[in-house]
Amino acid sequence: MKALRRIAPLATLLGAFALAGCVTDAPQTSSGPEVSPRPATKPLPPAPEPKVQSTESLALATYYGRVQADLLVQGLLRTDGGGPDTPYTDTMLARDFERIAFYDEYSGVGLGASNGQAGRLKRWEGPVRFNVEFGSHLSASQQERYRSNISSYAARLARSTGHPIGTSASSANFHVLIMSEDDRDHVQDRVRALVPRIDPNSLRVFATLPRSIHCLVVAFSGNQGAYGYTQAVALIRAEHPDLLLRSCIHEELAQGLGLANDSPAARPSIFNDDDEFALLTTHDAHLLGMLYDPRLTTGMTLEAARPIIRQMASERLGAGS
Repeated sequence: MKALRRIAPLATLLGAFALAGCVTDAPQTSSGPEVSPRPATKPLPPAPEPKVQSTESLALATYYGRVQADLLVQGLLRTDGGGPDTPYTDTMLARDFERIAFYDEYSGVGLGASNGQAGRLKRWEGPVRFNVEFGSHLSASQQERYRSNISSYAARLARSTGHPIGTSASSANFHVLIMSEDDRDHVQDRVRALVPRIDPNSLRVFATLPRSIHCLVVAFSGNQGAYGYTQAVALIRAEHPDLLLRSCIHEELAQGLGLANDSPAARPSIFNDDDEFALLTTHDAHLLGMLYDPRLTTGMTLEAARPIIRQMASERLGAGS
């Protein structure tokens, strides 16, 4: 949350002005049989627009504006994707992939601490279709800008992964909610409508989001113990200034594809709570390509995957680089 990742002191606390995002994966129910794909959910009516933005929402907008300004003053939130000052080798890329793809920032559901043990490879088996919904306070021009941003980013993710990724308003399975503090009740109703059998602990994350978490994504498998994602919901605060909001889009959508952890060693990368980079980097595009390489299989253990990971990293950067 910068996917269940940057929490400020998603689970990642990077200091007083750290971004907060988080990614967690969860079954749609705490137990039960596999859930078959559902027909497209009929959209709910749009969130009612409050006549006046609440004091709480205005305060959040002021706070996040200061967060962005402070990070920029420090030379953080870079948008260049990395360069000569951020070299990395095939060995470093393999190490970063292992840490980001096979470890979790949080346990099962909610914001509990991870046990620190390597898990299994998680990713989508079927096509990924993004749809974005807006709540209060974003103008029509802002909504159009972020729709366009998500559409172009989906195309980039598709190129990076080689996996079918796009946008769809009618058959989406990855829902991006850009909503404000004033939409909190609507968010809960919307998540229940999108994932009717959602585990209560997962729903509670959306209902009790603290200021320190800037954005989050929860990815769902079809049944308990499965490793293939079938649905995801990302929540991004509408109170963010533009660059923080776009940073949340880049991180949550990428983490929701299966890169669920952060690593302080990853650079140049958005999967690092130091906030140096705001947008997906060349390093991160390699991680996505490795995640969806057909030589890996969903549910694979790290031990089984490690020789393949080293080979993929070497192919991408050259042995001994």
